[in-house]
Amino acid sequence: MRASRLIAIVLLMQNNGKMTSKALAEKLEVSERTIIRDMESLSEAGVPVYAERGLHGGWVLAEGYRTNLTGMQVDELVSVLLADQSALLDDLGIAKHYDAAIQKLLAAAPVAVSRGAALARQKIHIDGAGWHQVQESQPFLATVQEAVWEEKLLRFQYPREDGIAERTVQPLGLVAKRSVWYLIGEADGGKRTYRISRLQDAVMLEERFERPADFDLAAYWEQSIGEFKQSLPKLPALIELQESLLARLTRERYVKIIMSEPSVSRPGWLSARVEFQSAESALEIVLSCGSRIKVLEPSSLRERVREEVKALHGLYAL
Repeated sequence: MRASRLIAIVLLMQNNGKMTSKALAEKLEVSERTIIRDMESLSEAGVPVYAERGLHGGWVLAEGYRTNLTGMQVDELVSVLLADQSALLDDLGIAKHYDAAIQKLLAAAPVAVSRGAALARQKIHIDGAGWHQVQESQPFLATVQEAVWEEKLLRFQYPREDGIAERTVQPLGLVAKRSVWYLIGEADGGKRTYRISRLQDAVMLEERFERPADFDLAAYWEQSIGEFKQSLPKLPALIELQESLLARLTRERYVKIIMSEPSVSRPGWLSARVEFQSAESALEIVLSCGSRIKVLEPSSLRERVREEVKALHGLYAL
């Protein structure tokens, strides 16, 4: 275990440059005292590591020193192939191997290759979370990918509510949301997200563009997802529900629990402020919970539930 940690320290410093004891300790999940002892061991073993004192100090490898350690364990290789640091790696119990694998790959690769890998991570972002699986036809994905990679303008037609619009954009990156691909493009000073399966007549032009140096694809995607969720319609409501139902509602996709507290009139029940995504989804959720939930507000939702219950009663009446 300690030998692998010593190797990890060398690779981290080789790839990142100067690092403090605190940064190394946090990265490797050990104490700073352990890092100091490890540095003494590395020095005794002939690794040219030394400490720079002062406000901006830290541990440094001698200039020009590089290790050729490239051995990869099976778990590390699997984690790289999965290429997802989220729930998949946690489920398999190999999340901790991901960073070790990346450090070894970067250490073994020539400088040009390392820079190319960093560039690729800026141009392709894989978002494996949430939403449902959809199989789509994407005939222009290869064209879009080439335009992103070559940094050339992309022209295509895109359907809108009022018809088909033609767009010429600077293709900044691709995002995969499960099996659905999106293009992030910039035109007229604004950035837009396009679902690639909806593109028509996409053509890569010969004209090149300069990709913004400060554009972070992953950060932009997370921000746009947040803005999209905020723009969704909401239906505030006050409900009462059995305590045993709270966990289920918390997992529901189309309702958000704002607050909940014990009901003053019904033992074993809660009073909760919630936000439904729409009146339709609210009606479906309330009816699916049967007699374990009661809508207090708004009156419009109460009336819709009442009408639906009457219709059900008529349908099943003998």
